[in-house]
Amino acid sequence: MTSSSAGQPRAQRQAESRESTTRTVLIAGLANIIVMIAKLVAGILTGSSAMLAEAAHSFADTLNQVFLFTSVRQGQRPADEEHPFGYGQERYFWSLLAAFGIFIAGAGFSIFEGILSLHTKANDFTIAYVVLGVCAIAEGTSFIRAYGQLRGEAHRSHTHTLEHVKTSRDTTVKAALFEDTAAVIGLALAAFGLLMQQLTGSPVWDGGASIAIGVLLIVVAFRLGMDSRELLIGRSADPKVLEVIKEEIEKTPGVDRLLGLQTMHVGPDSLIVAARVALSDDSSADQVEDLSEDIDHRLSERLPVTPYVFIDPTQTASGGDDDTDVRQAAVQRSAARRDSRQPRT
Repeated sequence: MTSSSAGQPRAQRQAESRESTTRTVLIAGLANIIVMIAKLVAGILTGSSAMLAEAAHSFADTLNQVFLFTSVRQGQRPADEEHPFGYGQERYFWSLLAAFGIFIAGAGFSIFEGILSLHTKANDFTIAYVVLGVCAIAEGTSFIRAYGQLRGEAHRSHTHTLEHVKTSRDTTVKAALFEDTAAVIGLALAAFGLLMQQLTGSPVWDGGASIAIGVLLIVVAFRLGMDSRELLIGRSADPKVLEVIKEEIEKTPGVDRLLGLQTMHVGPDSLIVAARVALSDDSSADQVEDLSEDIDHRLSERLPVTPYVFIDPTQTASGGDDDTDVRQAAVQRSAARRDSRQPRT
């Protein structure tokens, strides 16, 4: 994995990624507003509980796009003294709120409406089908946009699209993709419920479709919530990134071996790297400073995220006070590099 595959600076690619994410969220939000109004009108005119459930689903999705748009804006704020690693984890917080929105506003209403409407028949199927067709176009457009962004990111990182969706730390785009996927499936369920009610004359099909849509939204909300929870707690880099980090550290001149490595994402674009390394016996404090700087520079070149690198050196032989000086110099060097990255306010 390399962050320079397109020949662009990492900062430029990250800025373009945030802009792309913002466009994806805005397109999804606009589609949800159009779809919500259409479904609500159709649900009222036809009396279809599945259509009303879909309207609630779209309302929840619209609210969630507000959360996701807020997450992008808040998460891109620069680091400051109170938040030295930036505000990247804001993305995870707002994504978690979006998951709650899907669960409460979408799933809760869909199941409740479906249970109440098991004995209520829809009265105008033509309007419902026309609205479902219009909604399919709008939701499909939003889905293609979100899927296309994730597929492009997967291509740049040389991974399969599904694997990228699974391992991506950008919960904002994943939330948009999952919502759009649930929306398309929900439309199919609503259409199936209406069709079966029309063929059999039983309202159970329409109410059952509404309940099924609610269950679908529970699954989506749970998945998004778990992803956001793990990232808020602190998730390590994915295995491919870890391999790159190990490779760069172990091949650094002066490093005898890598004793320990810990990583943690502090946002989709930021990663803390803490490594404990064994140095060759003849390493001096000045050499350790150069070593730390070399590791930091090479990881910044290869990783697709901004690394905050901290090296804890230990010489292979007992060095007494010299070993202490080496460790202190490296720690001070790491701290100086971190401070130099923070904006001056």
